[in-house]
Formats: sequence, C-alpha cells, structure tokens
Amino acid sequence: MPGKVPETALILILATGLDWLLGDPWSWPHPVSVMGWVIAQYRDLVWKRLSSPVLQKLAGVVLMLILVLGSGSLTWLLIAVAQQIHPWFGLGTASILLASCFAERSLRDAAHEVLAAPSLEQARLRLSRYVGRDTENLSQLEILRATLETVSENAIDGVLAPLFYAIVGSFTPLGAPPVAMAYKALSTLDSMVGYREAPYTDLGWCSARTEDAATWLPCRLGVLSIALLSGRPAQVLRLCQRDASADPSPNAGWSECAYAAALEVQLGGANTYRGVLKVKPLLGDSKQTITAGAVEQALRLTRWMCWIWVGIAVLLLSLNSQALAN
Repeated sequence: MPGKVPETALILILATGLDWLLGDPWSWPHPVSVMGWVIAQYRDLVWKRLSSPVLQKLAGVVLMLILVLGSGSLTWLLIAVAQQIHPWFGLGTASILLASCFAERSLRDAAHEVLAAPSLEQARLRLSRYVGRDTENLSQLEILRATLETVSENAIDGVLAPLFYAIVGSFTPLGAPPVAMAYKALSTLDSMVGYREAPYTDLGWCSARTEDAATWLPCRLGVLSIALLSGRPAQVLRLCQRDASADPSPNAGWSECAYAAALEVQLGGANTYRGVLKVKPLLGDSKQTITAGAVEQALRLTRWMCWIWVGIAVLLLSLNSQALAN
C-alpha cells in the first residue's frame, strides 16, 4: 500500500485524474473498441443464423453475459498479472484501465469542439459526430440544445455510473477496475444493440433492460448531487418529479431534467432522426436561453460531482482501512 492512502483509494484518484487530464487519446487502444468489435461480429452472426425472435432474445442474453463477465474477468486478470511483475506496475495498470471507463474529458472535448466551430455549417458537421439526430438544418439555438442534451445525458452513463461502480468495486475483493469495466461493457452493449426498433428489438432487449436497471441508482444519486450543487435542491427535485417520468427512458429523462432545472433552461422538443420527426417531452422551465455558458456550467457540474464522489469514497475507504487495521 503506497503511503497512508489505501491502494483502492489511490487507484480512484489516479484514474479520475488521468481521465481529467488526458481523456482517451485517439492513438491509444481502448477497451470499448474491442467491445464494439466483439458485439458487431456476434450481432452479424446472429442475424445471419437466427430468425426466430425467441432465439434472438436468448442470443442477446448470451451476448450480455459473455461481454459483461468477460470484460470484468479480463480486466481482473490483466491487473493480477501486472501486480505479479511489480506492485507499482499493477497500480499503474489498474489506474489506466479504470480511467478508460470514464468519459468526462471526452465529453468535455466533444462539447468544446462543437462550441468552438467557426461557422454554423461546421458546428452542424461536428455535432453530427456525437448525436443521432439529423443536424443539417439545425439553428444555432438547436445546436446548443443538442449539445447540452448530449452533455447532460452522457454525464450519467459515461461518467457518474462507471464511477459509482468503481467505488462499489473498491469495497469488494474484485477492486474498482473490473466492476467498472463490466458496467462499461453493459453500457456499450446498450448503445450498440439496445434499441427498440428493428432489427435490434430482440437481440438487444436484455442488454437494454439490464443497463436501465444498473443505471437507475447512480442516476438518482447524480440527480440528487446536481440538486444539492445547484443551491436550489427543492426546486430542481420538484421539476424532476414533474417532468422526468414523461421521457421514455427511465434514466435519461431524469439526468437531462436535473441539468435543465439546475441551469433554469428547457430541454426536449422536436428532433428529426433520418428524416422522421420525433417529439420528446419538455424538461424544465425556460427561464434562461440556452447558451454556450450553460453548456460550460453543465460540464463544471459534472466535473465537481466526479471529484466530490471520489473524495467521499476516499474518505470512506480510509476509514474502512483504519477500522480493519484496528
């Protein structure tokens, strides 16, 4: 154990710091890329061989078990091997693997890329890399809304939920990285096959529902954290109670509504996906116009929550370590 800080706590600090400073450099191999390749190969094989909805659902269960358990197990094995080489090498490997589960810096960079676009056309093009909606005809205000919605939705499944499971894992013999990586695999599955529309309806049903359940608690803790940091907790929670459940997602609506209420803006409304108009429920009250400053405020809220959660976890881990030592 390096110094007086428990190794589990040090891994959390280093991983959060690495993500904050470096993010995910494009030239580095990333676990999500491997997960994506495995999912794509399995998906194409299932669609080619299985036409029955029941068999596709069973194949979806198998896919989830393989990817989630496999990702967590492989992460644990890599760290165990690295620790056998040298304890500090093991610490570094664990920190890097855990940092790859977080996306705070990547989310920040993506938002800044859109906000810094020199023209409306460039902003539309840059935004199209990060959102599923059609961006060709979006106005400046719609671009800002889309950016803020992306930041507020992905703050949970891309940042706070993996951090939550890393903290949970820190109190188990498995450790933070394997548990966080297992959640990351589940989140990746949901983003690739967890759609209600064909042809993903049956293959992705298990992953989508499991990811919804796994994200439920960290999402609510995130909403509570946003409410407290806003300085107007009662108002934020009231608006979430009023609006969030109208969203078809059990988690995304709560996350977006919490940010909207904290920033006193309104999210949701009409979006076009591949030429098809879809109207999402309105979240929050439109007291302020959405600006680039509001997006920056949302990013700061996410960053503050990350470090506050890590700080609380480090304190609890240190107290737990002292209690075990006594």
